[in-house]
Amino acid sequence: MKLFNCQACGQMLYFENRVCERCGHRLGYLPDDDAMHAVEREDDAWHALGAPQRLYKFCDNAEPDACNWLLPAEAAETLCAACRHNRTIPDVSCPQAMAQWRKIELAKHRLFYTLLKLGLPLANRTDDPEGGLAFDFLDDPPEGAVMTGHDNGLITLALKEADDAERETRRARLHEPYRTLLGHFRHEIGHYYWDRLVRDAGRLDAARALFGDERQDYGAALQRHYDQGAPADWQQTYISAYAASHPWEDFAETWAHYLHIVDTLETAHAYGLHVRPAGDRTGDLSTRVDFNPYRPCTIAAMVDAWLPIAFAVNNINRSMGQTDVYPFILTEPVIAKLGFIHDLIGADGRVTAAGTGSGA
Repeated sequence: MKLFNCQACGQMLYFENRVCERCGHRLGYLPDDDAMHAVEREDDAWHALGAPQRLYKFCDNAEPDACNWLLPAEAAETLCAACRHNRTIPDVSCPQAMAQWRKIELAKHRLFYTLLKLGLPLANRTDDPEGGLAFDFLDDPPEGAVMTGHDNGLITLALKEADDAERETRRARLHEPYRTLLGHFRHEIGHYYWDRLVRDAGRLDAARALFGDERQDYGAALQRHYDQGAPADWQQTYISAYAASHPWEDFAETWAHYLHIVDTLETAHAYGLHVRPAGDRTGDLSTRVDFNPYRPCTIAAMVDAWLPIAFAVNNINRSMGQTDVYPFILTEPVIAKLGFIHDLIGADGRVTAAGTGSGA
């Protein structure tokens, strides 16, 4: 993600900030120009210091402190570009559910930041009642448990995934090296884009050549995975053990990792990050992130920059007694799959939808 500054005082900000801690200005993110704006009240609307030509209003979900995005004051919509995809939200009268939903929304808004900058299609259920993108955030019923997953544009996320202890328990039980709310969103949205960009766009043959034939029985494949585990040599061709369970899961896992890499490289670029280990005699673990991954670039350039960054941050985490930030290996077959997604999105010849606001 790019870096943001308060337009009133220059203070550096996080994407999630609602108020500038230095000057006290209220803050709102405007996806139209990919900027965090310091805003001031003007009658029933808000004047953005960095966009004085019009007035704005906050998304309705700003009231329960679940969103900090802006939209034009005259817009008919009352929910922002991210929140209007919500179909079901938790009972906000319950403090625990409210706190969990806020954490979920933080992750979901980071997802939408990336999707919007990549210029990906984002039809909602009003635009496309049958297959538009929608979210259900659900608590477990008295009997049974909510399953996180995707079904024809509807992404369901179990509310308990916002509980750190519960999520860690599930991660350990399922032998996963990584499990986060943002990771869930990036994976499940991969299923949605398989439908939109592969199945519906006539690219099934090309996808099958890399990921396998998705027509094999999905339920049987998952049952076999949970009963027998991944093949012993899965790391040679898959990004994760779960990716080996079925071509759909391989695509979704690879899609999620592509978004991991793009977003983190933009952060590294924004910080002017330069990695040059003193002990790197081959130069393989040295890099300068001198490009914006949202602008035209090759998958080779992205991977060449990513590997040293991942190695460095993993070592930093270990120095703090934490697990690796990126506990995965990128083999040549995995890089080829990442390249397929890179080409699918169209990153090789496209300026981002956000234009120069992408932090270049």
